[in-house]
Amino acid sequence: MKSLSGKELARFVERHGWQLLQVQGSHHIYGKSGNIVRLSIPIHGNKPLKIGLLKHLLKMAAFQESDLE
Repeated sequence: MKSLSGKELARFVERHGWQLLQVQGSHHIYGKSGNIVRLSIPIHGNKPLKIGLLKHLLKMAAFQESDLE
């Protein structure tokens, strides 16, 4: 799996209809209308997200790993 930074993942979910709801410190909270799921994406510069967290966020947003390519 290719690693992404928080910034890159945030751009990816925004392109797929997720909207930034609020910012709490370094975490950007995203939501999508008609969906109760909230994504909390840590934005720490260009530091890559750990693989487990990235997989969890993708699963919550109903994306597959292949969608990133």
